[in-house]
Amino acid sequence: MKILLKSRFRQFILLWLICTAASAEIRLPKLISDGMILQRDIPVKIWGWATPGEEISLQFNSLEYYTVTDKSGNWQIILPEQKAGGPYSITIQGNNTKTINDVLFGDVWVCSGQSNMELWIHRVMPLYKKIEAHPQIRQFMVPQNYNLHEPQTDFASGSWVAATPETVGDFSATAYFFALELYNRYKVPIGLLNNALGGSPAESWISEESLKCFPRHYNEVQRFKDDRFVDSVMVSDRKRINAWYDEQSRKDKGLASTPWYSGKLNTADWSKMNVPGYWAQENDQPVNGVMWFRRDFNLPKSLINKPAKIILGCIVDADSVYVNGQYVGNTTYQYPPRRYDIPAGVLKAGNNSVTARVISNSGKGGFVEDKFYGLEFDDNQTIDLSGTWLYKLGVRMEPLQGETFFRWKPTGLYNGLLAPLFNYAIKGVIWYQGESNIGEGRAQEYKELFVTLINDWRKEWRQGDFPFLYVQLANFMQSYNHPTESHWAELRESQLKTLIVPNTGMAVAIDLGEWNDVHPLNKQDVGRRLALAARKIGYGEENIVHSGPIYESMQVDGNRIILSFEHTGSGLVLKGGDKSYSFAIAGADNQFVWANAKIENNKVVVWSDDIAHPVAVRYAWADNPANAGLYNLEGLPASPFRINVAVNEIIK
Repeated sequence: MKILLKSRFRQFILLWLICTAASAEIRLPKLISDGMILQRDIPVKIWGWATPGEEISLQFNSLEYYTVTDKSGNWQIILPEQKAGGPYSITIQGNNTKTINDVLFGDVWVCSGQSNMELWIHRVMPLYKKIEAHPQIRQFMVPQNYNLHEPQTDFASGSWVAATPETVGDFSATAYFFALELYNRYKVPIGLLNNALGGSPAESWISEESLKCFPRHYNEVQRFKDDRFVDSVMVSDRKRINAWYDEQSRKDKGLASTPWYSGKLNTADWSKMNVPGYWAQENDQPVNGVMWFRRDFNLPKSLINKPAKIILGCIVDADSVYVNGQYVGNTTYQYPPRRYDIPAGVLKAGNNSVTARVISNSGKGGFVEDKFYGLEFDDNQTIDLSGTWLYKLGVRMEPLQGETFFRWKPTGLYNGLLAPLFNYAIKGVIWYQGESNIGEGRAQEYKELFVTLINDWRKEWRQGDFPFLYVQLANFMQSYNHPTESHWAELRESQLKTLIVPNTGMAVAIDLGEWNDVHPLNKQDVGRRLALAARKIGYGEENIVHSGPIYESMQVDGNRIILSFEHTGSGLVLKGGDKSYSFAIAGADNQFVWANAKIENNKVVVWSDDIAHPVAVRYAWADNPANAGLYNLEGLPASPFRINVAVNEIIK
């Protein structure tokens, strides 16, 4: 009897499996969906999954195409090249029917890198106020799901979104300004595959196979394939971080029975500090934990009931802000600008107060300098809140050890965010990344990593040497009045040398940064410069100056070095009032001094009366070079560089 029951149960399971397989539906990747933009002028692949051996038909533009799924249920159909246009519908039939609507043909660009590519439009709105939206520019936002094991074939979610006034704020600012330039030039739809992730290093975007040339990264790949190890680290990190935050909340005197954000509070024992700035340090060591800040301000009757924001520049590391005792907003990490709406009815005529609870996890905490701190009203009136604030320590904590960010580990983003794109035909790539590869000795590695990355992507896309356009790192951090060494300059040099790779283009951004913000707001000029490179490399425009001056060669004439450049356009120009223009030269002792500079015969001549026999020259060689004034007349800046006389011709 038991044997008979087992036999019938097996027959039931087998029948259920057969019926389930027979009724399996066509499944499409998230990319193949309503509103998509397909690449014009080349054959494009439409693909998906269904029952093994299932017949699949596709109807498009009055034509029908057929295929049969393989033994794994995979299928694909190649559509012949199409001109730009639409909208179209595509209908796919098998055991069920799928219809994709509002399909356009245009140019598709992959927009990748780290946070300066990821940074969305609404973060830069304070600079632009209003952004032109166009529904024929569309973005597919790739979900940020890394994978440490193997390349994925699809995304967990995602859809195509057209740029409308309601949605454009969520587009990558760099990518959108780039797309807008191209759309206004060529009048074709532009699709953006946005797969950037903040903080990501180059090695996270490279395949495991290609990382074999980089043993340190390859060995790390193998280490993090152990799920038990990864899970244990994640649990340990989360437990430690939660305990730190629980302790600071529990011990913070400012959250006691009478919280320090209360409208009325006795602050007689509070200290004074100038904001912006960083709070006092003891024994040259930062004080970590929670510090409370408070400032009173007067509000005239004329500003009551007007929509208002409180703007507190950038704060290190996290903050919660209260106005007249009412919570108005918080930010949990240091980079975003603090812009909080003040609810109606909170502000009053006369005296008001603002309180900020600031958490410093490690390092020095406080308010980033050279930012606006104050109130902003819709009619552009402002109230300045910089100056003297009161402050008091809520709780002192030991520095918080950082979290292990597995999403940045080698090959994880290649597997999760990149590999599912490889079937999708593209025009090219724009890339903004490098900050996370800065460090001792890392710039030399980056030169190899970046070339490997480009070759890796081109190999997997199987579209030949498609345009790969990238942004050279912008100026950042303090400027100095003397020549310095710089890891940022070394990384820019590696990016410059990548131009030897065919069909690459570089947008120089050495004049677009902000000394106190790794995320400068001016993404419009970044997009424009990338678009210039695209017009030359991707669209084949001949009579266009697409780059600023790039060092070509040098000669030595006595104590003068004569520099020649490519991409001089209508001519070279030195901008700015400082005679050094960020050129420096060195003699045999390799000690650099500022050089004089002038233009002769469309070349730059540099010299110093203190150096009789120069052996090296550098331009804009610093984290944030002051007076980097070499441009072409088209307004494009020269790339920073360094050279040694020994490898160049010397004039006798």
